[in-house]
Amino acid sequence: MHYRSTRSSRRCPADAGRGAGGKGQRVARRVGRRPSTAVLRNATHWDEVVVALGLERLRRHDLRHTGLTWMADAGVPVHALRLIAGHGSLSTTQRYLHPDRKRIQDAGTSLNDFLSTEWPPSGTEDLEEELEA
Repeated sequence: MHYRSTRSSRRCPADAGRGAGGKGQRVARRVGRRPSTAVLRNATHWDEVVVALGLERLRRHDLRHTGLTWMADAGVPVHALRLIAGHGSLSTTQRYLHPDRKRIQDAGTSLNDFLSTEWPPSGTEDLEEELEA
């Protein structure tokens, strides 16, 4: 994380040996970073909203999973979802995606339909002749 000291980066001798929270301790604040969870929770009145909705166990992080899953269901490529989520790897993004049972069944049906077609598929005769030449 990027921190900017609110005091000089040089500590005076009086500060030497002081532990965290001691007088003269440099205070660091986050610069150019996302707001903290507590700031977001307070700014959005999250706690009051989820209680009013009867969803006390709902976490904002759950909404990340939901949003990424919905975008994937809408056809957004997983490599784009990785960038949107700010993940370093596709495997992290894939853990966020939770397809519903119908989507999994539809995928199986699509595979079955594909495998049930005439092989080689009709219309590929010209391609076969080109490959043989």
